[in-house]
Amino acid sequence: MKIFIVDDDLEFAEVVKDLILVVHAENYEIKLFTNAIETINAMVDEVPDLIFLDVLLDGPDGFTLLNEMQSYEDLAKVPVVLMTSLDFGGRDLSRYGVVATLNKSEMTPEQISTILEDYGRG
Repeated sequence: MKIFIVDDDLEFAEVVKDLILVVHAENYEIKLFTNAIETINAMVDEVPDLIFLDVLLDGPDGFTLLNEMQSYEDLAKVPVVLMTSLDFGGRDLSRYGVVATLNKSEMTPEQISTILEDYGRG
């Protein structure tokens, strides 16, 4: 299973990667990206099964990436987990492929485990 983690804070992205690998025994192929442009370019060659996405990225933000993904039939189907400290007030973001929103300062291994169980089967 291919997972993309997109966060301009590479240290935070590494923590999320480690949490995924710790809470689940499966072998995941995890790739880290620091911006929306390199992520969309990588998706030309490979479509991930799941994306963990920071909203506030350097350059084009996470919603720019989500909008771009919606332009392609195969990418529009990829489940996306937003990682943010922003409050979206319970807004339904499913039209962007968002299946969950995690608060960056409060996310837990249990939340990641649940997401992998629900959406991480590819």
